[in-house]
Amino acid sequence: MKLYLVSCVSEKRSAPSAARDLYVSSLFRKARAFVEAQHAPWFILSAEHGLVHPDTVIAPYDRTLNRMRAPDRRAWARKVLTSLEPQLVSVNEVVFLAGQRYREFLEGELRSRVRVEVPMAGLTIGRQLQWLLQHTDHR
Repeated sequence: MKLYLVSCVSEKRSAPSAARDLYVSSLFRKARAFVEAQHAPWFILSAEHGLVHPDTVIAPYDRTLNRMRAPDRRAWARKVLTSLEPQLVSVNEVVFLAGQRYREFLEGELRSRVRVEVPMAGLTIGRQLQWLLQHTDHR
């Protein structure tokens, strides 16, 4: 079974919401549509909260891994890996829809345990949006 990890984005609603609804950028909305169409479990990689289930209600925040120092990002990744541990029992592949900063200390650790896929690695935001549109079933 596959597990999808989608990174948070800076554009958020102004009030606490289920995590799946908190992030409102076009990129996040398209990534959400893609992963929900896969009918597989998925989580959000939140710079503030770590691993977040899409139904978990969280308040808006202004934190990004892009502004964190490497030791703090490493600590964040350890927290995420600890939270992911129970999920990995029934998973043989993890698919990242997340930028390099969100993957940097997770990807190698996960590759030692499961298959890891990063289908949009190296793509610009515009190309990521195109990829998501092309790979989402619009029935």
